Amino acid sequence: MDMKVILMAMGVSFLLAVIIGPLFIPLLRRLKFGQEIREDGPQSHLKKKGTPTMGGIIIMVALTLSFLKFSDKTTEFWVLLVASLGFGLVGFLDDYIKIAFKRSLGLTARQKLVGQLFFSILMCVLLYSIHHSTAISVPGTHWSFDLGWFYYVFVVIILFATSNSVNFTDGVDGLLSGTSALAFGAFTLIAMNVSEPESAVFSAAMIGAVLGFLVFNAHPAKVFMGDTGSLGIGGGLAAVAILTKTELLLIVIGGVFVLEMLSVILQVGSFKLRKKRIFKMSPIHHHFELSGWSEWRVVTTFWLVGLLFAALGLFLHRGL
Repeated sequence: MDMKVILMAMGVSFLLAVIIGPLFIPLLRRLKFGQEIREDGPQSHLKKKGTPTMGGIIIMVALTLSFLKFSDKTTEFWVLLVASLGFGLVGFLDDYIKIAFKRSLGLTARQKLVGQLFFSILMCVLLYSIHHSTAISVPGTHWSFDLGWFYYVFVVIILFATSNSVNFTDGVDGLLSGTSALAFGAFTLIAMNVSEPESAVFSAAMIGAVLGFLVFNAHPAKVFMGDTGSLGIGGGLAAVAILTKTELLLIVIGGVFVLEMLSVILQVGSFKLRKKRIFKMSPIHHHFELSGWSEWRVVTTFWLVGLLFAALGLFLHRGL
């Protein structure tokens, strides 16, 4: 695949995000679309109350325009857009309700479930239409097994797990922007290697979009992406893994997101069973904040861990 197209998709989405940001952030301020902060969270976050949110729209717009420009309009193209924009739309509704009703929680769990399930099923229909392989490969080996019809259930599970674990990671300035850029960097190389051009262009465009957003989201953040961005990023990440047939490898490349999700599961499980907490607060990045780490130290450490996971994922994929 032409590396020039990949770099152009990345560069254009980055520039679009950098251009859109200064135009869109003041609009969010005028509309009073400010973030509501959890009272039980780190006290240092309370000063962030009112910071514009729903900035994920910047990411989604920059991504979409670049992707439209540099990709072919194949079924894979629509699979990727349905996953990212569909899940991003669910996040947008969640963000809007939070802002409109001035509360830290938006859509109910059932409403989120229905929205995510709708776009997951639509994606499965598109995959079925192109006779997408239902076989699963074990990373680092030549082993594979066919799930048959259950594969589509597995796709739904991947979409839910990835989008929600990515969503948990969004809680510190710049954390998700950096870790997602690293994960999509790995998938750009994988997509090029397995000749999945739409996935490669999409991943490159996403890198540019989140890095452009990082210009405004780095500490101290001028804008938050909200669920609009985090769910859209998570849906897109899952879709790329599915199209490149690296579903299980996603667990490695997205290792930071997995750890964030596990910390929440362990915390909730421990409290319900033992009435004791394992961490000072979950997701785990808040535990380190409450342990005295600065936001910048948390972010850079998690970026480094994300880089190691991405490198390990590429190493395992090369081993195939």
